[in-house]
Amino acid sequence: MLKNNVPNGHLEDKWNKQVFESKLVNPANRKKFSILVVGTGLGGASAASSLAEAGYKVTAFCLQDSPRRAHSIAAQGGINASKNYKNDGDSVYRFFYDTVKGGDYRAREAGVYRLAQLSGKVIDHCVASGVPFAREYGGMLDNRSFGGTQVQRTFYAKGQTGQQLLLGAYQGMMRQVAEKNLRVHYRKEMLDLIVVNNKARGIVVRDLVTGEIESYCADAVVLATGGYANLFYLSTNAKPSNASAIWRAYKRGAGFANPCFTQIHPTCIPIAGSEQSKLTLMSESLRNDGRIWVPRLANDKRSPIEIAETDRDYFLERIYPNFGNLVPRDVASRAVKRICDDGFGIGQSGLAVYLDFKDKIHTQGKKSLEDKYGNLFQMYEKIVGDDPYKVPMKIYPAIHYTMGGLWVDYNLMSNIPGLFVLGEANFSEHGANRLGANALLQGLVDGYFILPVTLGNYLASTNIEPMKQNEVDVSSYVNENTQRIEKLLQIKGNTLADNFHEQLGKLMWNACSMARTKEKLQHALEEIPKIKAAFWNDLKLPATANTLNQELEKANRIADYFELAELMCRDALAREESCGSHFREEFQTENGDPQRNDKEFCHIACWVTNGENKVPERITEQLEFEYCKPAQRDYR
Repeated sequence: MLKNNVPNGHLEDKWNKQVFESKLVNPANRKKFSILVVGTGLGGASAASSLAEAGYKVTAFCLQDSPRRAHSIAAQGGINASKNYKNDGDSVYRFFYDTVKGGDYRAREAGVYRLAQLSGKVIDHCVASGVPFAREYGGMLDNRSFGGTQVQRTFYAKGQTGQQLLLGAYQGMMRQVAEKNLRVHYRKEMLDLIVVNNKARGIVVRDLVTGEIESYCADAVVLATGGYANLFYLSTNAKPSNASAIWRAYKRGAGFANPCFTQIHPTCIPIAGSEQSKLTLMSESLRNDGRIWVPRLANDKRSPIEIAETDRDYFLERIYPNFGNLVPRDVASRAVKRICDDGFGIGQSGLAVYLDFKDKIHTQGKKSLEDKYGNLFQMYEKIVGDDPYKVPMKIYPAIHYTMGGLWVDYNLMSNIPGLFVLGEANFSEHGANRLGANALLQGLVDGYFILPVTLGNYLASTNIEPMKQNEVDVSSYVNENTQRIEKLLQIKGNTLADNFHEQLGKLMWNACSMARTKEKLQHALEEIPKIKAAFWNDLKLPATANTLNQELEKANRIADYFELAELMCRDALAREESCGSHFREEFQTENGDPQRNDKEFCHIACWVTNGENKVPERITEQLEFEYCKPAQRDYR
């Protein structure tokens, strides 16, 4: 039974009530409690710095050689907050409504409202910590629009908002390190969650430089390790981003919610060739000033400069006149795919459309775009070789974000007491589709403002017995993970891990990405075990574990991807409806929009393991909508 622990009362009062009723840890006693924070991106860095400043004994674990390399830097476009600086009708309630609707009514109302409610505090905190947000001529913070809204609520720092926010959180961490309130371990990867007496009490990690496997114990564990988009092989995520931390927690009993809810981003640089290892995102913010179009004639091979206005189809503006190019990501992605499938795509592959800035340059000048997006335009020109000020960008949808993740209650705690999950690693607050510029917000709201309250309440109200580092329970975890590494090294096959990963990625892209069918999903569930078996029989690795071995790192993560891919397909198969980014072709309206089934599927689907090689159990948490009544999403 899943208890979401959402407090009673009016929507706008729930969080304030929760804060007041939460038990507190006396400041003098906080040093008695130890906390492990895994991941040092926006969620992890904000949580580690806040908890350390509050007085807890905090240890953080960074996969990279510096927290500044976290994938949070790649979130370019902005961060949402309902401050209504543009006086265009925005409010906390409108932000709440846009997010619930954008997620196609598959998120908890209480959590979404809290996200909107705390958004203004995040901006104030980040400004105070020195984040250089863009400003208008008079000195006020500037805003721009993002998909899924008709107001301007997105704060930004040119095209590098994620990087600037991460640097702000990072300097907060480093201040606590200097004051000896926080210790950071670099180049450590979490391999396992230690659960003692049904409570999360530590982790097992592998030192990526020496290969040593170590254990760390604490009173609570915080996971902020991001999502699992790299399962698809080609995604917009940084290559080291992986799902092992949350997957190993799942295998220890943590519920995994809505694994099939994965997001496709519409403005990605198209695939260039078979040897490509990742994809590059062009920020959604570009849809503010760029117009998406294709030639009106199928298979038109003329240069875009030669195609007259009368021969262009601005199809998003045609189909969705109210929102135009600013429809939500899932809607835009499906529209782009559909028009390319109909033969109107451009480029050699036909799998691309144009994103054109000609009109904006004509009305506002080139410098206005340079001021907003200069680094994005430079990045595009370096990768593609075209000057986007002169030639329209080519874009196509790509895997970008995962709304699914470990199940958490209103307090961000999983069904394993003492295991808290933040940011993209958990499943809340985006439902079946995340609105742009809400990811950075969620990570910072979770770390700066929610976790310090809810974690303190857990510590103050739970009897936590002291643990010794050398307890038998802990050593067994270390031994188990050591044996797993040895098993991988002993395969001695002929095929590199990347080859298996690419096979899995192509299978999942075809079966469980933008369009899904019962037949494709069933086929994937038949094929995944075959690729997995080949992996465990023919994997080729350098035969050493006690040193830097990046092939071993990849193999260890890909082994998890096989199991997670099966869970994603099971979840997509069980959810016999279309909602947000989960688009089952069998369930669509006459207009080609997702057709929800609120009677049977207005719930969160949470999967709990039944053990190795056994079908997991599907548990549901019913969703109730008191304020934002479910309706067919219409952006026309």
